[in-house]
Amino acid sequence: MTAVVYRLSALVERRYKIPDMSLKAFHLIFVTLLTGLSFGCAAWAFADGRPLFGALAIATGILVIVYGIYFLKRLKKISYL
Repeated sequence: MTAVVYRLSALVERRYKIPDMSLKAFHLIFVTLLTGLSFGCAAWAFADGRPLFGALAIATGILVIVYGIYFLKRLKKISYL
């Protein structure tokens, strides 16, 4: 049974090559996209006349930036690859 699972795993890995990404690189991409999304939603909310939602989106964007800085400082010694 184990040999079958191993062969199937190797076949899937060969067919669908998934690139390796470090946790640090993933967080950097995630924080960048989430920050852009937050500020984009803020602009949309202000343009639509919803200042409360716009302010909440700006606060969320700022919190995401703070989290990103905290995370990068914490993993300063780990490479991006």
